[in-house]
Amino acid sequence: MIRVCVVYAPAAREVHEVALSLAEASCVGDALQLSGLLQSFPELNPHKIRMGVWGRQVGLTHTLCDQDRVEIYRPLRVDPKVARRERFVKQGARAAGLFVKKRPGAKAGY
Repeated sequence: MIRVCVVYAPAAREVHEVALSLAEASCVGDALQLSGLLQSFPELNPHKIRMGVWGRQVGLTHTLCDQDRVEIYRPLRVDPKVARRERFVKQGARAAGLFVKKRPGAKAGY
């Protein structure tokens, strides 16, 4: 028997964690079915969601080891690059990045 943990966070600061004991040759799909998270959260489609083991993305057929942590990833609502650009525009060029701390007498950006 191996022990694994299946984790899903449907929203920020809301984490559902299920500890399971599985047979030796179990895969991620088995852990997902036995966790009960698919029944608790009907928006999870096992063939469309992204999953990982300890932060490394894996598929449903990945074989689990003892003490593995299976993580179910929710889709991003905002692309991180777009969010950074929007923050930069809102802050302005003088309040972000290299331009924040300007030494007296130095060139712009240093």
